Amino acid sequence: MGSRSSSRIAMGPPGGRIDKEEWDLVISRLFALQKHKPESVRIREAWSFDRQNHGDAAVLNAHTLVKRGDTVSLYEWAHALRSFVDSPLLRGHRLVALGHSAGATAWMLTTFSPPPIPYTALFLIEPTITPQHVFERELAERQSYMDLVVQLTLNRKSEWTTKDAAYTYFKKRIPWSMWDDRAVSMFVEYGLHDAPDVRRGVTLKWSKEQEAASYPDTKPHHESAVQLAKISKAVPVHLIWGERVEFMPEYLRDALSDPNEGMDVESVSYVEDAGHMVVQEKPDALAEVIAAKLDSLTISVVGGSRAKL
Repeated sequence: MGSRSSSRIAMGPPGGRIDKEEWDLVISRLFALQKHKPESVRIREAWSFDRQNHGDAAVLNAHTLVKRGDTVSLYEWAHALRSFVDSPLLRGHRLVALGHSAGATAWMLTTFSPPPIPYTALFLIEPTITPQHVFERELAERQSYMDLVVQLTLNRKSEWTTKDAAYTYFKKRIPWSMWDDRAVSMFVEYGLHDAPDVRRGVTLKWSKEQEAASYPDTKPHHESAVQLAKISKAVPVHLIWGERVEFMPEYLRDALSDPNEGMDVESVSYVEDAGHMVVQEKPDALAEVIAAKLDSLTISVVGGSRAKL
C-alpha cells in the first residue's frame, strides 16, 4: 500500500462485451511496472466495475432487468460510479479514472455532479464520446454502422455446451481470435455461467438484447463531448487509441483532440497492432502507455491551471 497521497485508479467500466475481470491483465501489468516507483506516485489500489447489466452485475440484477424491460442507460451507470467516487472509501486520495469505449462516456458524465472535479486525471481509451454536430454531419454512415452492430449483436451465438467448447469457438472467430489468449480465457471463465436450463450448458451472463439496446443511446455520448471540452481545460485528459481504426473513424478520433472543437487534451497515444478492443488485444502494451502517462501526471489547482504532482 502506498502513502495517503498516492493515487487510486478506477478501471472501466468496460464497454461492449467485456466484464470487469478483463481489466485484471492491465492492472497486473500496471502494478508490476509501478513496483519500484516512489510511494508518492505509486498506485495504491485499482478498482474495476461491471455495468449494471454486464457480468456478475447482470446475474445479480437479472430479475429487475427483465421486469423493467429496457436497457441500463449511461446516465444510470454514471450515477452509480459517482456514488462510489463520493464515498468515504476514497476520501483524501487522488483518483485517476480510466474508461474504455462507453465506459469513457460514463466517467465523463460523472463530472456533471457538483464541483470540484474529483479526478487528478482521466484516461479515455477508445472513447465513444462524439460531438453531436460531427455525428449529424455523418449521420447516414453512423446510422448504417450502428444498425450493423445492433444486428450482429442480436445474431451472436450466446450458448455453448461447456466452457471448453466456448473457448474453442472464440479462438476461431473474430474479434476473440485477435485477443491475448489470457483475455479469452478470462472471458470464458468470468463472462459465462451455467444456463438457467442446465440442459443448455453455459451462456453469457448478460443479455445480448440488453447490449444491443444500448448502442442507439447516443445522447450521453454527445453531452459528454461538450463536457470533455470543459474538463480538458482544467484536468489532464489522456486519449489512447488502438492503432487500427475500427469502431471510431478517424474524423471522430480527431474531433476529440481538436482545439477547434474546444478540446485541450493532455496527450494522444496509440497502441500498436490493436483495435477498439485494445484492453483484451494488447493489455500489457496498453498498461505500458498508461504507466508512462501516470509518471507525469498533473493536477488541477485553483484557477484551472495545472501543476506537477
